Amino acid sequence: MPEALEATVKDEPAAKADAQPAGSKPEKPRSLWSDAWHDLRRNPLFVISAILILVLLTMAIAPGLFTSADPRYADLAKHYLQKPNWGNVFAEDWLGYDIQGRSIYARMIYGARASIAVGVVVTLLVTVFGGIVGMLAGYFGGWIDTILSRVTDIFFGIPFILGAMVVLTSFEDRALYVVILALAFLGWTQIARVARGSVITIKQADYVMAAKALGASTSRILLRHILPNAVAPVIVVATIALGGYISAEATLSFLGIGLAEPTVSWGVDISSGAQQLRNAPFVLILPSIMVSITVLAFIMLGDAVRNALDPKLR
Repeated sequence: MPEALEATVKDEPAAKADAQPAGSKPEKPRSLWSDAWHDLRRNPLFVISAILILVLLTMAIAPGLFTSADPRYADLAKHYLQKPNWGNVFAEDWLGYDIQGRSIYARMIYGARASIAVGVVVTLLVTVFGGIVGMLAGYFGGWIDTILSRVTDIFFGIPFILGAMVVLTSFEDRALYVVILALAFLGWTQIARVARGSVITIKQADYVMAAKALGASTSRILLRHILPNAVAPVIVVATIALGGYISAEATLSFLGIGLAEPTVSWGVDISSGAQQLRNAPFVLILPSIMVSITVLAFIMLGDAVRNALDPKLR
């Protein structure tokens, strides 16, 4: 009986090998990112938001593909608050004209450039700066963590819109880069907190301890071991926050503190359209819809990415 059992055990690997198809390779374990991409492709929320964002980015990069009209051309005598011509789809007069006789459709297409540029650039700046602050605070701890955390708390205590209003009112020329820097100056705190918490959890992992025991440098540990594993929650927060920055730009422009003429922006059009709410509500409603769609698309994308990257939500 022992001899028969030993023969069975010896033949088991061979039986498993014979069971595999000829020429097939053993399946490799998938990483967190490959699993996330596998789930995202099957998530309708991600597909819809990705299509919307792709269209919006195309509008921002190549607005000439959607309209040949000049968004700054005004014919006050001919087109003053002309109502939309719904039957002439995608034409210059499709969505009507504003108070200065400019095509609302053309301004909606070209307005995507400034609004999305603010959201994307601010998100990149706050992600890089906030991620560095949070990573240094979470990894080193001690007095470095204390100083960086207290500075983060000070900025976090400043109301975002109110602080941006104070900063922007100190500039006479509120160009695009001024609005971007003002929003980035106040918007990095949430990313820093998320990055700090993620790094504190990951630095206790066995592979980080092993790297320290083998004498790996601090920069190598941070860049090769901690950063790739701590970046997932930061990406989720940054994606959701991007829509918030677009909304903040529109709010500041509506209050007359953000972007101003001659910059073509949805926020600028909302500000000018608010004055004609009773006479021509479409001047205000149409750019407001574009802002809402854009913000909703990025929030939907962030929710889908969060669900895919968080194993607890699967």
